[in-house]
Amino acid sequence: MGTASKLSSLDASFLYMETPEMPMHVGSLSLFKRPKGDDGDFFEAFKAQIEDRLDLAPILRRKLATTVLDIDHPSWVEDEQFDINRQIFRASLPAPGDLATLRRIVGWMHAKLLNRARPLWEFYVFDDVVGGQVGLYVKLHHSLIDGGAGVALSQIVYDATATPAPRRKASASPDEPSKTPRRDMAASALGTFVNLWQRPFGGEAVPISLPRTGKTDFGSVLVDHALAQAEVGIKATMAIPAMISAAGKVLPDLLDLNKIKNLPKLIPPSTPINKSISSERAFGTATIDMTRAKAVAKASGGKLNDVVLAMSSGVLRRYLTTVDALPDKPLSAAIPISLREEGNADANNQAFAMTCGIATDIADPKERIATIIADSTKAKAMISPLKDIIPSFTNASMLGAPMAMQVMALLYSRSNISDVLPPTANVIISNVPGPKVSLYAAGAQMQHLWPVSIPTHGMALNITVQGYRDQLEFGLIAGANVLPDVQSLADMLEDELVALEEAYGLKQAA
Repeated sequence: MGTASKLSSLDASFLYMETPEMPMHVGSLSLFKRPKGDDGDFFEAFKAQIEDRLDLAPILRRKLATTVLDIDHPSWVEDEQFDINRQIFRASLPAPGDLATLRRIVGWMHAKLLNRARPLWEFYVFDDVVGGQVGLYVKLHHSLIDGGAGVALSQIVYDATATPAPRRKASASPDEPSKTPRRDMAASALGTFVNLWQRPFGGEAVPISLPRTGKTDFGSVLVDHALAQAEVGIKATMAIPAMISAAGKVLPDLLDLNKIKNLPKLIPPSTPINKSISSERAFGTATIDMTRAKAVAKASGGKLNDVVLAMSSGVLRRYLTTVDALPDKPLSAAIPISLREEGNADANNQAFAMTCGIATDIADPKERIATIIADSTKAKAMISPLKDIIPSFTNASMLGAPMAMQVMALLYSRSNISDVLPPTANVIISNVPGPKVSLYAAGAQMQHLWPVSIPTHGMALNITVQGYRDQLEFGLIAGANVLPDVQSLADMLEDELVALEEAYGLKQAA
């Protein structure tokens, strides 16, 4: 078995938070158009394509290896029984085999937990979609990947042309177990400390990476945990100047007496979508012309993400009005923020979240987006000083935490306590940049790439947007016990874009 690669605290947390009611995997639903006259077996061709490229994404051949009594985070290890036929499946749609049927099936499948005895991903190919199209549903555990890494992975799995040139595989050998002598580990650790104190609190950033045994026996787990926490301590020490700087920027706002008095107004209101969710999912999709959305962003003086927030806000305002539950206070959105540097395609999580008001209390679309732009600008200014600090602490942990966190997650899930606690935010809204060119698989051109994400207890609706070519691909996933007809919300997005265009006097695209 190859060298074990321990999960970071952030990656592992998605395993600990998982319960039968709240699976923690993400995914996508794609539609492909096959070339005219192609009557081959797409499923077999696609499966062979993925198998041929597994060397480009080695994480796909790895499974979890837990520690004794779950005293520390699990590791990724090579699956010595890996079989592509246990990861990629041919699926079939019942009549009438249209997109609505496919959405219902994907919602049902997205509610099912992944098998932790195998690599944490599955692909399902529907080669019988009406109109000769092919559907592809992908699910990957969030401990494996975030949105940015997902886009990078899609560029490995798919092609940029219908007829790619044969590729030449790089010779690769399985990972070898760590054979670093303990004295070499100590020398490496000493070198790290020397580098640190040669440039204390200044100059160029010094890479900090203490060696690990890479083994899963009890003694090695203890050694590796100690080294990992020492590494966290070093990084935290190096981040002291940045922390002082961030405190200087953030504390004046936090200690502003006028803002403290208004703090109760900042607590999000409770709504019908802020309830505990069941183990069933409803899934909806919409495709919006990105050029039109960018025109609204330019006219409003905001960014594309502000337009996404404004459209989502309008949809929620419409829905809550129809059920006579629109609060006087504005709803708040939890918005994931990427910490991933440009060009970083590591298969892990590099993100945290901010909250932002989405002005659902304002009827006028123009005034609403202006308020959202102002609120999101303030939220970003508050969070920005912390972005350089947070990575220093994302691997902090203590022995025994995995077991404790899993027990707490199960108690939280089964207690329905989120039905009575005020929500931290009302809805999750995420915008993931995607490929700007057409992608292909087994010679078929991808037409759509809708994301499928994670609703949570207390936030039963997740709206995730994936950019693809000149399209904004909206995927709405919800607890079916709370929002059984989430497609009706997705259908409102086009109307909200039209309302924003009209507010700014923009000519609607034909």
